[in-house]
Amino acid sequence: MSTLARAYLVVRRDDGYGEVFPLQEGTRHRLGRAPSNKIVIKDDLCSREHAEIYPEGADWAIRDLGSLNGTLVNGELLRKERVLRPLDEIRVGRTRLVFVEELGQLPEWTPENQPREAEGDGFAIRKRLGQTRYLPPAGSTSDSTQTGPRIAPAQALAVLYRLALDMANCTTPVELCELVVDALFRATPAETAAVLALKEGNELVPVVYRCRNPNAPQTYHKVSSFVSREVMSARQAILAENVATDQTLKTRESIAELRVASLICAPVFFENQLLGLLHLYRTSPTVPLNADDLEFTLAVARQFGVVWQRLRREATLTTENQSLRSQLRLESELIGESPAWQRVLEQAMRAALTKATVLIRGESGVGKELVARAIHQASPRRHGPFVTLNCAALTETLLESELFGHEKGAFTGATERLIGKFESADEGTIFLDEIGEMSLSTQAKFLRVLEGHPFERVGGNVPIHVDVRVVAATNRPLEEAVRAGTFRHDLFFRLQVIQLDVPPLRERMEDVPLLAEHFLKRFSRETGRKFKGFTAAALDKLQHYHWPGNVRELKNVIERAVALATGHVIDATDIWLSQLDLPSRTGTGPSGSAPARPDLPGSYQPLSLDELEKRHIWATLQHTDWNKSQAAAILGIERSTLDRKIKAYGLTREGGL
Repeated sequence: MSTLARAYLVVRRDDGYGEVFPLQEGTRHRLGRAPSNKIVIKDDLCSREHAEIYPEGADWAIRDLGSLNGTLVNGELLRKERVLRPLDEIRVGRTRLVFVEELGQLPEWTPENQPREAEGDGFAIRKRLGQTRYLPPAGSTSDSTQTGPRIAPAQALAVLYRLALDMANCTTPVELCELVVDALFRATPAETAAVLALKEGNELVPVVYRCRNPNAPQTYHKVSSFVSREVMSARQAILAENVATDQTLKTRESIAELRVASLICAPVFFENQLLGLLHLYRTSPTVPLNADDLEFTLAVARQFGVVWQRLRREATLTTENQSLRSQLRLESELIGESPAWQRVLEQAMRAALTKATVLIRGESGVGKELVARAIHQASPRRHGPFVTLNCAALTETLLESELFGHEKGAFTGATERLIGKFESADEGTIFLDEIGEMSLSTQAKFLRVLEGHPFERVGGNVPIHVDVRVVAATNRPLEEAVRAGTFRHDLFFRLQVIQLDVPPLRERMEDVPLLAEHFLKRFSRETGRKFKGFTAAALDKLQHYHWPGNVRELKNVIERAVALATGHVIDATDIWLSQLDLPSRTGTGPSGSAPARPDLPGSYQPLSLDELEKRHIWATLQHTDWNKSQAAAILGIERSTLDRKIKAYGLTREGGL
């Protein structure tokens, strides 16, 4: 050649040729990842300045620039400058480039001349990513046909189309993964398929796995961590058509144990973020998984990644929304200015910053769950789930199933797998109310989980590790249960790392007006009714009641008053208080003496029947604000009879008794 000819570098792919880089006469062309290079190679195994192609007389030459992984020409490591000839293949990182002086010198691409991966890294597995026949580049066409006992390309496209439509209606990641596995079974001969999610620390967790044969054990065994690591590091799909002939794969214990004959492992991406993997394999050597199955799997992975990321984002937003709603609700209902209540909140906030187990004690209705939620919201786990479970509401068998989950068929009625509360609360907080009602057998398993040991679902044998903070609550004296042998003493000490005692409402009566006003505003909004507040008589009536049901009872009283009140102000006649006397834990009233009747003035003293009736009629009239018809109905007598008794006893509204 008498003059320097124009030449080209053409990217070679598994499915044809890619980008074309013209080599200009008289110009030196550097190759590498750096944007400053003439030819930029987007390959993470390529050095920033990897090699250089330059004119050498009438020819073109290449030299390596001290790259980390070296430059290969026709499979040989380049150790010094070398003159290039047409159809020489240059390899930098994973990228293959063909040198030609004219584009017409490129051979026509066919599957037969498709190059194989070099076997220098210990295994001969084809890797594929990028465009597939089902997702071709814009303007391209494909007339390839499918052979063998698989569905035709037109049928495969129909499966992809159906999958896309079904994906649009998915609401949960598990439902989405089920659709993906169904599509893979319809279009490929895979015997087992699985979707693995990538968690922190590059841990792969099965989301959905299934065997084509419904009679086969529906248990998934990871094919090979070696294959998974290769896919994640190379960010390329792997197809092993004949595992038995591969010296690297056939010796892998997991593959040999399952007698895998062929396998596919494909990454699932959203943009550049790796979300997980698709695993398919066959144990039968007949009809192995082939390049057509790889093409289809990659097409599914492309569609799947976009929808999967959308659902994950929606789940994150939903969790954040629920967290914010819970936080607003907590801020509005953790109401009180009394020293006893403020002391509890201060202790809860200090406990929230630790990882310690918290035991909340107090009577029913004092707000133990609200305190537990406040601890969760103030803790570093606030972005995780807050899961609640009432231990007294379930039988022993159901409680264990709810806590730890169960496998399908574990017991009669277990028609599907159930994820337990502990597993659902991973990286969050679980609140166990009425912990004293838990059976001894469940307490033993619960204690192991508290100590950091893994657990198994009922009927399962796979150990499950979770990171959960436990907040428990009880209104029972657990010390008595320990002495009686119905509650484990070691569990008691493990729960009582931090103990919070929530005071009953009668010990913080100064908070009653604040709570009543809050509940009045809340129920007014819910019912659409407008109230200006409480009369002095109504507030006095609320503050002179001993509240055996605590805040929950106060809430119910205000809700009833809002529903039945006829005016725009809540009066004493609108407030109905229970006649039920509930003793405290010691079996006495609020001050340790015998419980007093709140609506009878003074303490009990021996009285005649006439005097008792007189006092009772007067108390009832006071309760109804001297509404005689209402008082007569409460007393169960006629209005005329009530009038006679008022006159006989000389009762007056102003004069009292």
